[in-house]
Amino acid sequence: MIAIAKKTVRELAVELPNAARIFERLGVDYCCGGDVPFTKACERAGLDPEQVLASISEEPRDPAPAPDWTKLPLTALAKYIVETHHTFTRSELARLEPLFSKVCMAHGEHHPELVRMQSVFCALNGELQSHMMKEENILFPYLAAMERAAHSGRPCPQAMFCTVQNPVRMMTLEHDSAGDALRELREASGNYTVPTDACVTFSELYRSLQDFEADLHTHIHLENNILFPRAVAMEAAAA
Repeated sequence: MIAIAKKTVRELAVELPNAARIFERLGVDYCCGGDVPFTKACERAGLDPEQVLASISEEPRDPAPAPDWTKLPLTALAKYIVETHHTFTRSELARLEPLFSKVCMAHGEHHPELVRMQSVFCALNGELQSHMMKEENILFPYLAAMERAAHSGRPCPQAMFCTVQNPVRMMTLEHDSAGDALRELREASGNYTVPTDACVTFSELYRSLQDFEADLHTHIHLENNILFPRAVAMEAAAA
């Protein structure tokens, strides 16, 4: 336990199978707040660290475990993020926006929290669309070029942003903003507690927002905790 206590939530999410799934279920921030020591993160969430570790060890493993993204090429991870998480995010943003409008029109008078949630979601939509476009058109292609150069023993290609640390820093800050929006949505909804007068569409909105939150947490975890640190380390090794 002593060795575990010294590790950050981010390190455990990367190193331990099923850890990210348990952190998600228990409300432990492992993506945007991943630099916090494990024991401190558990204290913030009102959890016993020993019980959290027990839950991780007892969680059944997937029959087809996820790839070890700490060893596979950066280009493979970036491609997976785009094809899996960017695709899901865009699809859900397009689906949830009209769903929000429909629920607000039907229930907004008696549930004013919905109007605030809709405003937060619309702002998040715009931020994520811009964020993903910058990754796909600027950062990820540069990571691919940098990896090709590293494999051939050539120096890193020149970039308009001087060092990969600059866009990584910006993307991380944008992830923090997205994380804040997700927390605001969850708090405004009372942890997505469906009201007694909710219709089927209202219930579907809350269920979908929870799925969207979980996927975005995984998305941010893969970038903040694996892709970005590896890219920065690759650039430093080539210097």
